[in-house]
Amino acid sequence: MSYNYCFHAIVFLSLFISFVECQQFSFEETKLNNNNGETGIGERWAVLVAGSNTYSNYRHQADVCHAYQILKKGGLEDENIIVFMYDDIAFAGENPRPGIIINNPYGPDVYYGVPKDYTGENATADNLLGVILGNRRALTGGSGKVVDSGPDDTIFIYYADHGSPGCVSMPHGIPLYAKDLIHTLKKKYEANAYKSMVIYIEACESGSMFDGLLPNNWNIYAITAANPEEGSYAFYCDIEEYGTCLGDVFSISWMEDSDKHDMSQETLQQQYEVVKRRTGFDTPSRSHVMQYGDTSLGNQLLYTYIGRINPQITNRTFINRSLSVARKTVAVNQRDVELFYLRRKFENAREGSQQKIEAEKKLNSEISQRQYVDRGMNHIATSLFGQQNGLHLLEYVRPAGQPLVDDWDCLKMFVKIYEEKCGTLTTYGKKYTRAMANMCNFGIKEEHMNMASTKACSNEFSTPWSSLQDGVQHD
Repeated sequence: MSYNYCFHAIVFLSLFISFVECQQFSFEETKLNNNNGETGIGERWAVLVAGSNTYSNYRHQADVCHAYQILKKGGLEDENIIVFMYDDIAFAGENPRPGIIINNPYGPDVYYGVPKDYTGENATADNLLGVILGNRRALTGGSGKVVDSGPDDTIFIYYADHGSPGCVSMPHGIPLYAKDLIHTLKKKYEANAYKSMVIYIEACESGSMFDGLLPNNWNIYAITAANPEEGSYAFYCDIEEYGTCLGDVFSISWMEDSDKHDMSQETLQQQYEVVKRRTGFDTPSRSHVMQYGDTSLGNQLLYTYIGRINPQITNRTFINRSLSVARKTVAVNQRDVELFYLRRKFENAREGSQQKIEAEKKLNSEISQRQYVDRGMNHIATSLFGQQNGLHLLEYVRPAGQPLVDDWDCLKMFVKIYEEKCGTLTTYGKKYTRAMANMCNFGIKEEHMNMASTKACSNEFSTPWSSLQDGVQHD
């Protein structure tokens, strides 16, 4: 009797201890997800931005939807995740799986549950800056959600789209210029409205958004897919069923790394090293991942910003298969994806069909439009600086640590003048914002830019893309 009593007492005591430990673990896990597991640290906030539209740019919205799923699994609530996306991909006629978006050939649906905060014409640069600043009065349309953060909160901002020297595109309206982003971050810092902030940007020339602009004492750590003078690359581009790219090299690198690891054990710096290696060395087409701002924040753990995912529940089959595909897949310069997409449509269309004729027409139109922009910008540069100096101006890059341009209003004005005279700058044409910045830096006046643009894009040089013919946009 005494033996049985002792045995049952021991069993009960063991069960009770296990229960207490379980409850303690659950409490710690909850605390970790809600406030980073440290006293005095508040909420996590996240802003996710896909800056493009149209099916050929499928990958940007796929990137952002994947990022949402990571944050959601990491414990962030929808009220703290703010999403900008045009939302024209999931149910596009070309999508072989209507209502589903994937970011990897073997990946799951990442579209399910994604908040539609700022979509269509509400996905603008002004709304994005208002959201970051927490200024609801600055918003036009959308859900009205903003980063209503306080001094103990952390903020994660992730952007994926086309970029150009000094700016990144938005789904609707004018692009987001580096100076405007930096000005907004400065106001956020001066308002003591966050503890620390991390920014990831996937775009061509994305380093130009921070180089020489972001100081190291604002508690902001930024990494970019490319340095200030090179393109970034689209990935998973050889999936015949989709006809376009499913992701971007930098983006899938940080996200597949986050899917794979326990983010309470991996630092920002460790992830940077993984992403830098995969983006710069493990793929045939490479870009240089860069760090800006307060790089000491790299010692912080990933869960501080994007929550904690238990790697035990991660789909290992998906990860292993994705890494296998990554070794063989095609990477394409972001600026050339439209050409890649149109060429594939032409090649895959049945010979002699109406689809073949239309595909060839669109492909030739894209090629001709690129030639038109090249001729026009060469003409503007050489008319302002002469043949030899003009060609040098188109390529000149300032030393590292200097901002792209000294007078950002001048750059905006020159872009506006060009677009008024020659038509909207497309994804390809936006690479020439560096040339326009150089014109500003060398003291070119507004009237001279007006005259040169008018001459370059007059009837003598006019094509269907000049402003005289209602310039078109392919973003």
